[in-house]
Amino acid sequence: MPNDHWRPRIRRFLAIVSLALCVRAIAAPLEDDELAKYWTPDAQHVPYRAIETPGRRNGEKLPLIVFLHGDWQDGTDNESQLAGRGNGSYEFVDAAREDGIPLVYVAPQTTDAYWPPKRVAAVVADALKRWPIDPRRVYLTGISDGATGVWDALKTYPTCFAAGVPMSGMTELAGLGPIRDVPQWVFHGSDDDDTDVEKGYDGAMVGSRAVVRELRAMGGHPRYTEYAGEKHVIWSRGYAEDALLPWLLRQRLRTKPCDFESFLR
Repeated sequence: MPNDHWRPRIRRFLAIVSLALCVRAIAAPLEDDELAKYWTPDAQHVPYRAIETPGRRNGEKLPLIVFLHGDWQDGTDNESQLAGRGNGSYEFVDAAREDGIPLVYVAPQTTDAYWPPKRVAAVVADALKRWPIDPRRVYLTGISDGATGVWDALKTYPTCFAAGVPMSGMTELAGLGPIRDVPQWVFHGSDDDDTDVEKGYDGAMVGSRAVVRELRAMGGHPRYTEYAGEKHVIWSRGYAEDALLPWLLRQRLRTKPCDFESFLR
């Protein structure tokens, strides 16, 4: 048996080991099977995966991050949208768990390479019923076609989302006026080989550089990160930006929150 001289040292050693194990557990990267499966109860029956990070205190309301995947992850299996650690968007959850930030992250799934705004609204409406979410802190992010979905949803519901983070997307210049003042942090690669950073697909929808230029010409103040020499797949780098999550969580609606349920009627 250790004598009295060693007992305090042993206790300190065990406390340090215990703390190290706790930190390691908290910092463990998010795994796909940690996200529970859900389907919205409306006629669309939208599949989505979700997780709430720990740390909620005193009944506080939580921010909601909605991630919209790209077209190669379309389907109804409620699994494909998580490929590549949610195209890098798991970084939000990893950072939140490491820093003890409580939030809800959801990753819905769509079909036909398109994100109907009503489909996004259905997921938000269902999430608001399941978790103690602050309706003034609902954030949208997406990659490629999901980024286009972010802009489409913002245009359709311009007073409903606290911020948008589209990556490698495109949209029409028409309809940008009402979302001029919606906080946006836009990401794109300068040498995008799928969605041209300036011209998009050479049609009515243009790339991020042109969208940001138009928003600024209207008096908006979107943040814009363009990775020099990078192609289409820039989202793992974008979601790993240390400043992104803190910036996102600072954004809040200044107006009355929306009734997402009403959009489904």
